[in-house]
Amino acid sequence: MEFFDLIKERRSIREFKKQAVEEGKIKKILEAANSAPSAGNIQSYDIYLIKSQKKKDLLSKAALNQDSVKDADFVLVFCANMKKAIAKYGARGTELYSVQDATIACAYAQLAAANLGLGSVWVGAFYEQQAGEAIGADLKFERPIIMLPVGYPAETPKATSRRNLKDLVHKEKL
Repeated sequence: MEFFDLIKERRSIREFKKQAVEEGKIKKILEAANSAPSAGNIQSYDIYLIKSQKKKDLLSKAALNQDSVKDADFVLVFCANMKKAIAKYGARGTELYSVQDATIACAYAQLAAANLGLGSVWVGAFYEQQAGEAIGADLKFERPIIMLPVGYPAETPKATSRRNLKDLVHKEKL
């Protein structure tokens, strides 16, 4: 699909078919995430690929019982890797850059999934400690930032309204 069409047509999918996603597609999504830019190219994030129903159920509970998390074929949990970030950037690396690295990697994964005909939804509302324990993250150095449930869409949501560019963009005053 043409890139700008992909961006315009992508929707948040919260209902998934009971259909397994092919391993080749999962690999392409992970490769796309791995291609994302990062601060100083230190790639201060980790991705947990969760396929077991037991762990998806735990993640759903951590995410305030959002059904999309347990119903998706798999969930990618993007964690900020603070240990990698602090080595080069100190506190700013752990508080900001590692979070930015995780979020941009997730955005790349989400667009890759859409390009492959898959649906996903960005899940940011969850208890970090509970999610981290569910995936076995080292919570001393890893902070869960985003969950991305992925699967074949079982719904076709309509487009949502967007802000007008004149309200969004603030041009410099000369």
